[in-house]
Amino acid sequence: MALEIERKFLLLNDDWRSLVNRSQRMQQGYLSKGEQRSVRVRVSGDDEAFLNIKSARQGSGISRLEFEYAIPVNEAREILESVALKPYIDKTRFYIQQDEVCWEIDEFYGDNQGLIVAEIELPAEDYSFARPDWLGKEVSDDPRYYNMNLMQMPFNQWPENQCD
Repeated sequence: MALEIERKFLLLNDDWRSLVNRSQRMQQGYLSKGEQRSVRVRVSGDDEAFLNIKSARQGSGISRLEFEYAIPVNEAREILESVALKPYIDKTRFYIQQDEVCWEIDEFYGDNQGLIVAEIELPAEDYSFARPDWLGKEVSDDPRYYNMNLMQMPFNQWPENQCD
């Protein structure tokens, strides 16, 4: 059984950009959505694609079951175009290695332009880690920041992002 323990944060500034080890453009679309599970396809760069199944969040809300399987890129692209719910998520993921953890920072495009979220996967819910100076408010418990929900209610449609 695969358990994902993940925390999400907003960023205070762009200081993280100078620490990036690598980056990768990603497009992902959901085949199933709901409170109990999600099924998505993701194309990472030009040469990787995955089918991913996640359960609802468990316990403290930062853990859930996750299963991921590599699939052919051409089939993943066809699924995105022909089967996945629209709009799909378009983002660049930046990787920063810090001590024993890897930060993944997602910068979103399209209807989610302007949103940048840092994620960290942990080996245990109570795992202690150093908080970088560029890390802001934790949003792990805010469902608006889940990628599946960003597809349904994009960042640029949030009331606080609207001009009156």
